Amino acid sequence: MYRLSDYDYQLPEDLIAQAPCAARNASRLMRIQRDIAAVSHHRFHGLPDLLRKGDLLVVNDTRVIPARLLGKKDTGGRVEVLLIDYAKGLHQLEQTGAFQCQCLIKASRMPRTGSRIEFTDQICGLVQSVEGGICEIRFSGGDQFPEFVRTCGSLPLPPYIKRSDRDRYEQDQEDYQTVYAENDGAVAAPTAGLHFTQDLMAILSQKGIDTARITLHVGYGTFVPVRVEDIRAHQIHSEYFCLSPDAAKKFNHAKNQGRRVVAVGTTSVRTLEFAADDQGRVAPGSGRCDLYIYPGFRFRCVDAMITNFHLPKSTLLMLVSAFYDRKRMLQAYETAVTHGYRFFSYGDAMLIE
Repeated sequence: MYRLSDYDYQLPEDLIAQAPCAARNASRLMRIQRDIAAVSHHRFHGLPDLLRKGDLLVVNDTRVIPARLLGKKDTGGRVEVLLIDYAKGLHQLEQTGAFQCQCLIKASRMPRTGSRIEFTDQICGLVQSVEGGICEIRFSGGDQFPEFVRTCGSLPLPPYIKRSDRDRYEQDQEDYQTVYAENDGAVAAPTAGLHFTQDLMAILSQKGIDTARITLHVGYGTFVPVRVEDIRAHQIHSEYFCLSPDAAKKFNHAKNQGRRVVAVGTTSVRTLEFAADDQGRVAPGSGRCDLYIYPGFRFRCVDAMITNFHLPKSTLLMLVSAFYDRKRMLQAYETAVTHGYRFFSYGDAMLIE
């Protein structure tokens, strides 16, 4: 269960969702009941009937930033820069007055240390280091840089979502954010949350299902490919998280009362399990989460999770396999393929309880 090849599966390309459902909550929902190994099929708007009164939903309220920037090298060559740790850059800005963070580069040739990348007359980047395909770049502009990102950056859609229609891409600006997104910092959406609508959240509340918000700014660590055959040797990148006193209080109160905690998305799972003590309780705080979950991990606080269908050989597939069972999870994925479920960011969802 520690071989990378153990997390592979065959997926027809036409099942990779290129756009969300017309209504967010109209997506399909596969329900897995772990205790009886049962699989059933539903629609996401039926979630209130599947959850229990008293459940606590924990959602990730990070907001995707327009993290893809276009510039040119000293030679005049075009270069595309993806900010992969925006939150770290903001912290650097607060500490030193300069924005510096790790970036992925797409160019005909990787820039070298000391190279300059020009974005506008006022904004440029200086490559501080290059390691393993990742560049550390220091940007000029100081306090103006975040505003430059907001106005000149573009949304970093996953590479498997193809866009040639400008109108469709403009719609992505809304579709690729959760309805409760609030805190800027992610370079990819916490996609399990994309199925929720404000109306559905209201129905859940009316049923006695409370919600707690945490923040984990999705970065490179969530989608970096695993390149080692023994998955235990994979090195996961850290991501900024924040667990507020209110969220910690709601969580601990639910656990003390014996109520279920239902994490929305793998990012919520990782944040809670990273913050949990041996008794499965959490304390408020913030910092860097570098928790890597794969089979053999002992879950201390999450009782159920809502998640999308993940890429083959990904750390996200390893996480859900740890929560359920690797072989049965892959069987569920085979079932999803047979039933025509839609996969990945804009795809359908799964409730594992």
